[in-house]
Amino acid sequence: MGLTLAEIFRQYGPAYRQKYAQQLLPSHLRAMRAIEQCRTAALGGQVYTCPQCERVEYRYHSCRNRHCPQCQNVQAQTWLEQQQQFLLPVPYFLLTFTLPAGLRVFARQRQRLVYAALFRASAAATQQLARDPRFIGGHIGMIGVLHTWTRDLRYHPHVHYLVPAGGLSPDGATWATARKNFFLPVKALSRLFRGQVHHMLGKATHLPASVWANEWVVHCKPVGTGQTALKYLAPYVFRVALSNRRLVKLDHDRVTFRYTASQTGQSKLCTLPVEAFIARFLQHVLPKSFVKIRYYGFFASGQRVRLAALRQHLASAAGLPPVTASPTNEPIPTAFELQSRNVGACSTPPNCCPVCGGPLQVHPLPRSPP
Repeated sequence: MGLTLAEIFRQYGPAYRQKYAQQLLPSHLRAMRAIEQCRTAALGGQVYTCPQCERVEYRYHSCRNRHCPQCQNVQAQTWLEQQQQFLLPVPYFLLTFTLPAGLRVFARQRQRLVYAALFRASAAATQQLARDPRFIGGHIGMIGVLHTWTRDLRYHPHVHYLVPAGGLSPDGATWATARKNFFLPVKALSRLFRGQVHHMLGKATHLPASVWANEWVVHCKPVGTGQTALKYLAPYVFRVALSNRRLVKLDHDRVTFRYTASQTGQSKLCTLPVEAFIARFLQHVLPKSFVKIRYYGFFASGQRVRLAALRQHLASAAGLPPVTASPTNEPIPTAFELQSRNVGACSTPPNCCPVCGGPLQVHPLPRSPP
């Protein structure tokens, strides 16, 4: 087995926490300790036996922390399947709202406040502009996912939205289709977005005036069907900032990891002092219970019956078979809820003996792994 983040944290974490005790957020401390203890005796475990060959298998419990590389990525397919029943049979756009560099230091210090404002401001700006009859002229639906890192772990908070190419008319009776390959004017959208964030944060912060004077980045592109875009978004819902397979080596208190350059698509190596590496990873740890995927408009949890009727209407208009999903006002499980309900891949009990292939059974005695 190669180098793991847990090994790095176990070796350097205690000294790092002692040195930076006054700067670390509670969420950082929880994540570090959880990753260090994951699949170790500290969390206990279970003993399995094979009745056929009498082999004993030990399996330690996982930490179930959503930032642990050993505990994530198995729920992405489950989430993806659940979203399929809410997709509309229309083209989709992918909107991306990026927090400007001038706000990022403050965002690291006030994550819950700024991330919530990033969601609210971007959704409000998009919905406001979409109601303009020059563009959509109706109510839209949005599925948003927060993402905070670049491929080399730099801090770059942004939100991706999956948005159908159209909206419901104000009376809710007809579907207004967006123009081909055009959803909303991004320059106007970026200024509305900036204004919304300024309204939410401006009075509570002492930020340089240039933050509010410079242009902000909003990107919009057509992505075809919603299924295509969902497959793009799904990994971001559960992926952690760095997977263990990207770690290359730990040598002389320096960590080397692999990443893919976004401009060229080429694989590159990044080597950092171990303290800088830990700091880069921790800046992507989210506040406790923070919901990183959110639904707006007719995708909101209280709109399920309305959404089901809309899907039926659009399917009928397109000559497609009627959809079979039953309408419900039950909210779609968020990424955090799915992670809380399920243990990660590392804690799934083995069901077959690796020696004889027979079924493994939980040890009948109240015994834990050594």
